[in-house]
Amino acid sequence: MAQPIPFFREAGNGPGVVCLHANANTSSQWRGLMDCLAPRFRVLAPDLYGSGQSPDWPSREVISLNDEAALIEPVLASAGAPLTLVGHSYGAALALIVALANPGRVAALVLYEPTLFALLDAERAPPNEADGIRGAVAAASAALDQDLTDSAARHFIDYWMAPGSWAMTPESRKPAIAAAVGNVRRWAHALMNEPTPLAALRTLDIPVLLMLGKRSTVSAHGVARLLLGALPRVEPLAFDELGHMGPVTHPAQVNQAIAKFLERLRSG
Repeated sequence: MAQPIPFFREAGNGPGVVCLHANANTSSQWRGLMDCLAPRFRVLAPDLYGSGQSPDWPSREVISLNDEAALIEPVLASAGAPLTLVGHSYGAALALIVALANPGRVAALVLYEPTLFALLDAERAPPNEADGIRGAVAAASAALDQDLTDSAARHFIDYWMAPGSWAMTPESRKPAIAAAVGNVRRWAHALMNEPTPLAALRTLDIPVLLMLGKRSTVSAHGVARLLLGALPRVEPLAFDELGHMGPVTHPAQVNQAIAKFLERLRSG
């Protein structure tokens, strides 16, 4: 069977930058960043499996980050080398796996709160810092089993954005988000069963901007803690007023930091 082809957006000319979106989102989350970078970079942003205009994955229960990496291979090829990967949440976790598999091809990483929860379980068996996301996935999955898609989306969105966030989401946006949250089990499987050990990430000797929101979750902060201690050339950047969804809720602030980092790398 032929390898599926992802949908992707592209803009600009210059060194390649590939942007990977968060769960329950699409490549459209990077439109502002693409506009910002396009005068000096060639920016590509794919839709991952089951998102936006890309094909779906045959299982709602199981997927791996390597499966997602295989999907976006044509986008990486189009970006050329060396390239920079920008990722948020699930997309940032994927960016780490892609970078490890492509030494020499990926020159830098820009990550906002990678969600490689398997690292937390490898450090210490539950109960641990991943308990909150485990609980949110369990609650969302139980709601899905009763065909309560709105309730499933509420559990997932409120975990990442604070209680009451789903209720305040515009009604026009809710159906697409609720449909995406139907994949919550497979997202969790990919992130909680990723076999890459922390020791492998210690070999990733490239510049990394690791961003986090100080108002984010314990699980996201736990993963960031491990990465900050492992990545050899990591530069942390914390946003006092932002949470896990900072790139979506405050794109101008986050995009400015990304652009500044990329320009600094490009200039020397």
